[in-house]
Amino acid sequence: MDFGNEKRERILILGAAGRDFHNFNVFFRSQLQFEVVGFTAAQIPHIACRLYPPELSGSLYPAGLPIWPEDALDEIIIKCRVDRCILSYSDLSHQEVMHLAERVLARGADFGFLGLKNTMLRSTKPVIAVCAVRTGAGKSQVVRYIAEIIRQAGLRAVVVRHPMPYGYLARQAVQRFSSRADLDAADLTLEEREEYERHIDRGTVLYAGVDYQRILDQAQSEADVILWDGGNNDTPFFQPNLWITVADALRPGHEISYYPGETNFLAADLILINKANSAAEEDIIAIQANASRLNPGAEVVVAGSEVRAVDPGMISGKRVLIVEDGPTITHGGVAYGAGMVAARRYNAAEIIDPRPYATGSLKDIFIQHRHIGRVLPAMGYYPQQIRELEETINNADCDSVIIGSPIDLGRLIEINKPSTYVLYDLVDMGRPYLRERIEEFISQSMQRSAEKGVEAGRIEGSCP
Repeated sequence: MDFGNEKRERILILGAAGRDFHNFNVFFRSQLQFEVVGFTAAQIPHIACRLYPPELSGSLYPAGLPIWPEDALDEIIIKCRVDRCILSYSDLSHQEVMHLAERVLARGADFGFLGLKNTMLRSTKPVIAVCAVRTGAGKSQVVRYIAEIIRQAGLRAVVVRHPMPYGYLARQAVQRFSSRADLDAADLTLEEREEYERHIDRGTVLYAGVDYQRILDQAQSEADVILWDGGNNDTPFFQPNLWITVADALRPGHEISYYPGETNFLAADLILINKANSAAEEDIIAIQANASRLNPGAEVVVAGSEVRAVDPGMISGKRVLIVEDGPTITHGGVAYGAGMVAARRYNAAEIIDPRPYATGSLKDIFIQHRHIGRVLPAMGYYPQQIRELEETINNADCDSVIIGSPIDLGRLIEINKPSTYVLYDLVDMGRPYLRERIEEFISQSMQRSAEKGVEAGRIEGSCP
């Protein structure tokens, strides 16, 4: 295609199979002044060395776009004559962001970000966005809590999940899930199931995919309220009417030291401090002080995460292996999750270290993420890794297994020893209650919708 003599700025998008594709779709895909040379991929195993397909890349990129490993960043900048790198993934410490920027600058390219006004799509329906300051702060349980309140009000909540397209991208452009059969048919990773399954089990329709304008068009056709369920600590893809940011009471200070979690903290209408029932009072106060200083207009709500085992007898007095939510434990940076909380609550006799039993890529996971405690992250980004997870669990010398991952793991792998699931749900702890704020939002939104309908009727009636 001939664009004349005008030089197009050559762009490399740094990503992790989510935000990067969205930024390309909504900002770069049809802009003649830019030439996107490709993407890099980080954080998630086996998502590099693929192609962003022609079906999604648009008329300016009829051959699609390459996705390279971020390890090759320096070489790519030089060989592809990159003018500017756009950071488009999340859950990075401020220090990690600057180290990445320094690598780019040292190779002669510019380094930048895309802001909210260039990346958030507008919905015709009310949008509640639930984001966080870190992975593992408890977004999903907040979304489930809000969805139930909307359902009790007689309205339809549709959840739209931050993208996790780790498979065939063209086939994943728009995904709609309303049953476990839908999940099975989509051939999902464990990580996708961890985010989708409990919404589906509660009767909530969920969308995800790659092309979020098409997803929004379809989702808002069947929703009274759209619930944005954020990924990692990324900002929303949809313009929210109510922006909720979840802060983690067990990780005070992270709300002002991670990208783009601090953006969520600064932009929120409501800051929810989660896990307060397990945290020290001074840590809760520290987050409240940061909210008051940096976002004084935001309402602050304090809530807890209630952990319970389906069968406490599988824990009490037993030597247990703990399997936790994968992303929370790995790039989320926490040492343990709900499974460990349950082990302590129900007085396990011993917590087994999974490291001696780890096989294949799981051995590498423990080497790469040395912060992990005596727990096994439920890793399953590809079939072989799922088999390695099964082998590791079955190799372990223990009495029983505590499954802290939010999926029905027993449907996907065979576990050769007794096990119990751990459930965790949000509980309001004191006024202002989240429930009251959501009920108020629903009432106001429905009132505005009714007023718009009346006004539209008046306009239609005045036409000749």
